[in-house]
Amino acid sequence: MGIEGSVGMIRTLTELRTAEARCTRCPLYRHATQAVPGEGPESAILMLVGEQPGDSEDLRGKPFVGPAGRILDQALEEARIARSDVYVTNAVKHFKHEMRGKRRLHKRPNTGELLQCKVWLDTEVQIVGPQVIVALGATAAHSILGRSVTISRVRTQMHQLAEGRVAFVTIHPSFLLRMPEEADRQREYREFVADLSRARRYCETHSR
Repeated sequence: MGIEGSVGMIRTLTELRTAEARCTRCPLYRHATQAVPGEGPESAILMLVGEQPGDSEDLRGKPFVGPAGRILDQALEEARIARSDVYVTNAVKHFKHEMRGKRRLHKRPNTGELLQCKVWLDTEVQIVGPQVIVALGATAAHSILGRSVTISRVRTQMHQLAEGRVAFVTIHPSFLLRMPEEADRQREYREFVADLSRARRYCETHSR
């Protein structure tokens, strides 16, 4: 039975990780070190979804362990969210990149790659069953909401999803790494913490 036929039989995160590791649904697996599965409690109320693994994540096989992950950890702490209570994953499970000399530089996944990987994200959501999903960046928002959005227009809004779940949209922490001006970066970081805090407050007032 192929991957498509076996997805419906996946019931645990362990089974999901095994299936993701074998995934050949799009060409990205050919140049990545490994698939990078999500990480966190199987019954987490809050799920964070990024775009894709970066270089550090691809090498270590864990999500958000590079520079963007360190910013995320700091922001979660300031938002009074324990990372150990959160399920963290990506919309795309393999690192898409191009070589620049000896460096591997991030390339944004295209719509086809995003759609091919959505089966894994949808399965994660079904297994974990979060009440709240925070999309980190436009690519993750597209995967979660099913449409393209402008972050500045939707980041303070709550979006209704299937099965009573809600989503919030914010920046990807890597966006902060690319900002040249310290004042702009600090302002954007404070807004990022505020977005995460908004999701935390919703979880606290709508806990199951």
